[in-house]
Amino acid sequence: MVRLFKHYIPHAVLLLGLFDFVLLMLAGEVGWVLRAHQIGMDVGPVTERWTPLVIFAGLNQVAMIAVGVYGSDALRSMRYAMARLLVAISLGIIALSVVYFLLPGRTLWRSNLFYAMFLSLGMLFAIRLLLSGIIGTAAFRRRVLVLGAGLRADRLRKLGERPEAGFAIVGYIGMSDSVHVVEEAINRSALHNLTRFVENLGVSEVVLALEERRNALPLKDLLRIKTTGVHVNDFSTFMERETGRVDLDTVNPSWLIFSDGFSSGRMLSSAAKRVFDIAVSSLLLAATLPVIVLFAILVKLDSRGPAFFRQTRVGLFGQNFDVIKLRSMRTDAEAAGAQWASKNDPRVTRVGRFIRKVRIDELPQAWSVLKGQMSFVGPRPERPEFVAELEEHLPFYAERHMVKPGITGWAQINYPYGASIEDSRHKLEYDLYYAKNYTPFLDLLILLQTLRVVLWHEGAR
Repeated sequence: MVRLFKHYIPHAVLLLGLFDFVLLMLAGEVGWVLRAHQIGMDVGPVTERWTPLVIFAGLNQVAMIAVGVYGSDALRSMRYAMARLLVAISLGIIALSVVYFLLPGRTLWRSNLFYAMFLSLGMLFAIRLLLSGIIGTAAFRRRVLVLGAGLRADRLRKLGERPEAGFAIVGYIGMSDSVHVVEEAINRSALHNLTRFVENLGVSEVVLALEERRNALPLKDLLRIKTTGVHVNDFSTFMERETGRVDLDTVNPSWLIFSDGFSSGRMLSSAAKRVFDIAVSSLLLAATLPVIVLFAILVKLDSRGPAFFRQTRVGLFGQNFDVIKLRSMRTDAEAAGAQWASKNDPRVTRVGRFIRKVRIDELPQAWSVLKGQMSFVGPRPERPEFVAELEEHLPFYAERHMVKPGITGWAQINYPYGASIEDSRHKLEYDLYYAKNYTPFLDLLILLQTLRVVLWHEGAR
């Protein structure tokens, strides 16, 4: 994987993204040439069109990222990829038409976009067909050797068997005499020279997956392996990188303290984030005010009670604040006390079911963002009743309150709606990853991917 602004991107995804950008530029140029010949105009040198071509390729690729073209499902399924490509290119062309209206001369002509759109779809789909037998195979996967043969090693085996995995495990070394969970593991005693074994297999990374590390670390072996240029990683760090979450089953306080992350140099990033929150929340409230008013009226007509409701949530540093949303449930929804929302929850009203699916009920929260109680990106704020329970059952739950809560977040785009302590545990793993690896780049990635969640109703209840 390539680390970009503290966030890991698989080699296969990065390679595909580069191919896509080049092909989008090519599609834009071919579209220009076709249109020029059609109207009898001189094509002119391509150097005169660099800016329009880059804007064309850039906006379309942003749309592709936003709708999930580079997600694991789209990399595995051609049908899934084609559906996402159709939506992405359509959104990209709409965005380019707006740019053409605002900045005439800075983009391709609208007549060129018609040709470029279909050429882009054909080229992007063709490159996926061409690379479908390569991307995700061993040619683009890191060769990993696992030191350990227990439950942790077995978890790595299952992770490596996933089609979207960016690594291939070439062997397991049992470092103790205990029974092996991974049956194909080789005993360390059977290898005279572990370093030479690593070199012979062409290993690029060694992962330490011991169940008990106390007095069991093979320091001499690890030092020799490291000095040969092979990367050595511990289990928790490897899992964080490969899954985009902090593994609560194996992480401990010392790992959180000494591992990379929780950077103190966030003053400039935080200031920029606040400026962004103020500007966008103001624009969003102004632009969506008619929508909010319309659905507020529909909520009132659909069921008895107020159109909006306030609810206490836990925010930054554990401080409570009131969040405002469009009411999507009956007024007696919590007559028996606070409870999780469930699938097909009978408490949800008819209008409420729709506004929850398309996230319209979340729009008034922009007011909380404007006031500084929330941000657009961050862990979802929970209710105090749930927080008290979750802090008792989940380690490090309080650490998610070290960053400002958000309307959308890393957990929201990677995990479906959580309605239990186990779901909250999984979402906490993503929230800790966000708190640990926060950068403006990660915020931008989350904002773009939120469009995918809204378009395909992922996680809504």
